[in-house]
Amino acid sequence: MDTPALSSSLCLRILRHLGASLDLPADLDTLRLLLARYTRIVPWESASRIMRRARHDSAADCAVLGAAFWNNHFATGSGGTCYESNYAFWGLLRRLGYTGYLTLNDMGEHVGCHSAIVLRLDGQKWLVDVGFPLHAVLPFPGDDNTEAQSPFFRYTMQAQTANRYAIFREPHPQRDVFQLVDEPVDDETYRRAAVHDYQPETGLFLQEVVINKLVDERQWRFNSGDKPWHLQQFVDGKGQNHALGDDAADTLAQKFGMSRELVAEALRVLPPTA
Repeated sequence: MDTPALSSSLCLRILRHLGASLDLPADLDTLRLLLARYTRIVPWESASRIMRRARHDSAADCAVLGAAFWNNHFATGSGGTCYESNYAFWGLLRRLGYTGYLTLNDMGEHVGCHSAIVLRLDGQKWLVDVGFPLHAVLPFPGDDNTEAQSPFFRYTMQAQTANRYAIFREPHPQRDVFQLVDEPVDDETYRRAAVHDYQPETGLFLQEVVINKLVDERQWRFNSGDKPWHLQQFVDGKGQNHALGDDAADTLAQKFGMSRELVAEALRVLPPTA
């Protein structure tokens, strides 16, 4: 089963929110525009998933996919991690007329832990990933590696085997990003992976509140595992720490454009060791 496209009315609302129009052509320029707008408006964050995991007994009730993701964003400024973010972005792209598929990929020893989108456009395949995020659209390589430059990193895709590709970024202390497995994943399998990621034993980013977003053309990050708590700003790949102040939830909500109640609850229900 294919991943369903979002409704036309929801798509129109999203495009207005991103500062784009419904009559944009499904081409590379539009794709780059939507990627740039998304990463400046929708955060990559684990606060909302920590909050939902605390509220629900079953992992099946936690995953927020498609329209539910966007409605939550409109209500609280939330985003998500890779499964939900890429699924939501792919639903938008499908409505706009793009063709492609979702993939499940590896990060080091973690197998099938990261999703990404592969598009077919202008006779070429392209990698799109708002769930990391990658700040550029990467063409698939032929005989040689391919590169794409963003305002922050230079990305490289390197062919390894027939359907596996290594993704790198520079300059960054952790050069390896992930290993792309170029195999289409059907909707049912993808949804199972998203639900599995909320299982306490196997789910990622359930132990720490992590928030990343581009703010004023700078990369900003918070990770509750870094003590004492602070905001981190990245300039030319180097981190600069900023104190949070007395009300951490309020400072984070204002910086990342999220609901203070959501952030405060996520921080409150963190495991004792977090």
